Amino acid sequence: MQNCRSTGEVTESMANPDDRKYTKQHEWCKVEGNTVTVGVTDYAQKALTDIVFVELPKLGTKVEREKPMCVLESVKNVSDIFAPVSGEVVEVNTELLSTPELVNKEPFGRGWIAKIKLADEKELHALMDSKQYDAFVEEEERK
Repeated sequence: MQNCRSTGEVTESMANPDDRKYTKQHEWCKVEGNTVTVGVTDYAQKALTDIVFVELPKLGTKVEREKPMCVLESVKNVSDIFAPVSGEVVEVNTELLSTPELVNKEPFGRGWIAKIKLADEKELHALMDSKQYDAFVEEEERK
């Protein structure tokens, strides 16, 4: 997600799970074998506010790391969601088509966006763990 900024209001934050990797664009990915489940972080969904529409990637689409793979639309704006890794989209969360607010309610659970068959495992090394991501967000907040 690009240009993610908090509104400055203090809200209860959801802990970033330790079993995931994170991007500087505020996406998360959970690695399961050679498949990576992708979603947006709690920080990102709060910055977007109420998600009203999700444009899912198409099955079979080849995605490239750090390139847009789909779009989230909120009452505030439209944001590109970037692929944390390169690969092929093998599953999408069609539940989001009728219930896009799941991204807000359960960003680390039922609000996942897509699953990507990983093309290059080495790309995972460029991602942050939860502690690194927490520190990154803290630094962003200070700017």
